[in-house]
Amino acid sequence: MQKRVFVVGILFGVAAVTLVGRLFFWQVIKARELSASARLQYEGGSRIHASRGSIKASDGTWLAASVESWLVYVAKNEMEDSPEEVAETLSAVLYTEEERENKKIEIENILSDTDSVWVPIKHKVSTDVKKNIEAMGVDGVGFEREEDRFYPEASSSAHLVGFVGKDDEGMDKGYFGLEGYYDLTLTGNPGFLQGEFDASGAPIAFGEVKEVTASNGVDLITHIDKRVQFLVEEKLKNGLEAYGASSGMVIVMDPGDGGIMAAASFPSFDPKNYFEYGDEFFRNPIVSDAFEPGSVFKPIVMASALDIGAVEPDTVCDVCGGPVKVDKYTIETWDKKYYPDSTMTDVIVHSDNVGMTFVGQRLGAEKLYDYLVAFGFGEVTGIDLQGESRAKIREKKDWSYVDVATATFGQGIAVTPIQLIKAFSVIANDGVAVSPQVVDKIAISGWERDVEPEIGGQVISKEAADEITKMMVYAAEKGEAKWTAVKGFGVAGKTGTAQIPIAGHYDDEKTIASFVGFAPYDRPKFVMLVSLREPQSSQWASETAAPLWYSIANELFPYFSIQPKY
Repeated sequence: MQKRVFVVGILFGVAAVTLVGRLFFWQVIKARELSASARLQYEGGSRIHASRGSIKASDGTWLAASVESWLVYVAKNEMEDSPEEVAETLSAVLYTEEERENKKIEIENILSDTDSVWVPIKHKVSTDVKKNIEAMGVDGVGFEREEDRFYPEASSSAHLVGFVGKDDEGMDKGYFGLEGYYDLTLTGNPGFLQGEFDASGAPIAFGEVKEVTASNGVDLITHIDKRVQFLVEEKLKNGLEAYGASSGMVIVMDPGDGGIMAAASFPSFDPKNYFEYGDEFFRNPIVSDAFEPGSVFKPIVMASALDIGAVEPDTVCDVCGGPVKVDKYTIETWDKKYYPDSTMTDVIVHSDNVGMTFVGQRLGAEKLYDYLVAFGFGEVTGIDLQGESRAKIREKKDWSYVDVATATFGQGIAVTPIQLIKAFSVIANDGVAVSPQVVDKIAISGWERDVEPEIGGQVISKEAADEITKMMVYAAEKGEAKWTAVKGFGVAGKTGTAQIPIAGHYDDEKTIASFVGFAPYDRPKFVMLVSLREPQSSQWASETAAPLWYSIANELFPYFSIQPKY
């Protein structure tokens, strides 16, 4: 009997110790977790989605927009089927036939091996695909609302628009172009709804509810004209093929307000599938790449000399009869032809390097430097695109006699395409500088605000602007590209063929061919720059960039209601 009592006592003791141990485990060790679980059961909340703003063309149609998408995930504790079966089902719907087998194995391994209860499978799934998965009724498969970026015009305007990728924390972030420059403006601020719920998940009638309102991102309405953009891209593609150029770019700008109506450069990329391209495709050469402009730079230097009175249009060049010696270097004309007693107008028409050294002597290093800075070289233009570079010019104190001479015909100095077209807009805009801009208005919830153009100072006088414009009109009609000019439309233009510096010397075979011009010359509707890198059919701009410029301009004339003047 005593033995039985002893055994029973031991059993009760063990039970008591076990009970105390379990109580210690739940009340002490698991106390924080249980408390959090209870609080989550009592208090619940949900994130209120905020949409990213759209990017629109000047006519209000979309260049980039946000669409509803979904994250597909699996809650393993709710799965009824095996990992293999779930993987088989999801891979069949989510992936292409080529991807399917590898993705099936990948999903199965994740579901089998991971300790996580919640397993993300695929981001950015469309609503149609979501519905297909829901129709299959797979237990444990769920969806979380996301947002995807949609580019209706695919790769059109890619360098202007940019793309949306992920940051280091996996959140959406804009990169390059407008998406990068205006990322904070486009990004919405999500809200949050928090309330009190009973054990069944139903809201408590008189429980406290807190809501932080979501605010969507701001829409951008740009100066980009889709018809002009499509025209420019089509013509540029054809030009690259016809002239065998390795790359090229075109910019069309309104010189009055700085609005970029079109800008294209190739090679390009598809912003929807940006991850299929290397980083080199994302860099926008229009704002990021510097090059030696060659003879298209001559009107800028001549305008500076005209403004200060260093020369007049009919000033005679007394060194234009042959090559000129500058220090240890001999400056020659591009075609080895010389025109004694040329006027300054003749120098622009013939694109005379020797004549430009004469202008440089009259202007001087200090004044040349001051005017280049006033025109905007050496500094960013402030265009609203991510990735703009400065393309520095040497300090004023460092300019030598040789530097002045070579800069007058666009060598030994680097500029970006956007700096160059801004400088020519000064001439087209009666001598007044206007900063280029892509966005015209910002809008949200029916409210709009104009983005006012940034008007700079009077860089050169209206008289000097008129004088250099007349010279450029003569150059377009009588210069080396006269064969491609369209008669009667009053184009002010200039060609430029610049050798590309490689390993400390200029390559005779590799050039950058450019043409810049505006029309009509007295009341310009547009200023346009065309530039081709390493054209193979001919190294000269008069035979590549100029005909491409006029090919585009021929269709812009009727579009902008530009009538022949004579």
